[in-house]
Amino acid sequence: MLTTCVIAGGGPAGAMLGLLLARAGVEVTLLEKHADFLRDFRGDTIHPSTLQVLDELGLSEEFHRLPLHKAPYLAISNGVTLTPLADFRHLPGAYRYIAFVPQWEFLDLITGAARRLPNFRLIMRAEAYDVITEGGAVRGLRYRDADGEHEVRAALTVAADGRASDVRRAAGLRVRKLGAPMDVVWFRVSRSADDPPDPFLRFAGGAGMVAINRETYWQLAYLIPKGGFDALRARGIERFRASVTALVPFLTGRMGEVGSFADTSVLSVAVDRLPRWHLPGLVCIGDAAHAMSPIGGVGINLAIQDAVATANLVAGPMVRAQRVRTPVVEPMPASLLARVQRRRLPPAAVTQFAQIQIQERVIRPTLAGRRDSARFPAPPAIVRRIVGRFVGLGVLPEHVNREFLAQRHSQ
Repeated sequence: MLTTCVIAGGGPAGAMLGLLLARAGVEVTLLEKHADFLRDFRGDTIHPSTLQVLDELGLSEEFHRLPLHKAPYLAISNGVTLTPLADFRHLPGAYRYIAFVPQWEFLDLITGAARRLPNFRLIMRAEAYDVITEGGAVRGLRYRDADGEHEVRAALTVAADGRASDVRRAAGLRVRKLGAPMDVVWFRVSRSADDPPDPFLRFAGGAGMVAINRETYWQLAYLIPKGGFDALRARGIERFRASVTALVPFLTGRMGEVGSFADTSVLSVAVDRLPRWHLPGLVCIGDAAHAMSPIGGVGINLAIQDAVATANLVAGPMVRAQRVRTPVVEPMPASLLARVQRRRLPPAAVTQFAQIQIQERVIRPTLAGRRDSARFPAPPAIVRRIVGRFVGLGVLPEHVNREFLAQRHSQ
């Protein structure tokens, strides 16, 4: 199979890049190894930076019809009251809140818009496992599905297949691990109408938790020491329930909904990034280039910003090359793909630095029993606004190039 761009991974970065390039007129093939996007406890926080991108693409109205919860601020709890920690209500632009929406709904929206374009192809149940390398350049991917093994040859190969990227490994790119002191146990508990309305953080007694309002239920992230899930499970489900209700008393009486540890999902937290994101014909974006801590829920939004920047940089040259031959077969030069890393490395590195500071100054002392959010000083309004801007918009928010906007009304 021949195409101009092949993307491994139908997550937020891959799906958004596929849509943007297809709108610009590039021939795109997107490979997703699962049969659908229906996987729980994924990155569900859509920040104002991403909401603005959706607006620029003409998808905001459709997005806001999805089942979502708007949070104008993130708070910290002392066990009784909530204190705002990040305030989004003073951000520039129309979107002054975080939207919590199931990731599968978001991905269905993005890939649905892309599928309406004739030059976009989505192949599900297609697991990319190797790169095609010839003449010192990457010239496509090998993937397997129910029918066997296949090749897709392309001028540009994009690794957007997550923090355990098979494409990155096959290309010989190695990550630099920056460390994380914790893992996260995800679970859900039903929500009552008189519960607090907004997401919050609570830590005390050697434990920490993040609570996210999903309208009819709470999506809860219980922090544990790195590699500590086996020890948690060995202590038993009753002790786990007691620890949760000690942190969040209003959940008392509902923790029976977590019948066993089978009702939980464990995220092994990693913070890392590639020293080099690209080779001739290949570029890595999103978690494949820089795995983020779940702190701030910024990972999905950085991945989408990577996709926008990549599309802005490569679409023009690819469209011009297609005027000579479609699909393009000569690999995209490393000098062009290096511009993606130069553009997106600074925001990734700055965000990871901030996450590491929080990990070391807040998370690690919390898990060691030396921090209690009841004694956390209420930040002044200016600090809440600065944190809100850093979380909501990020270091270098990207905007969609005008050549993609031209396709808005042609779908």
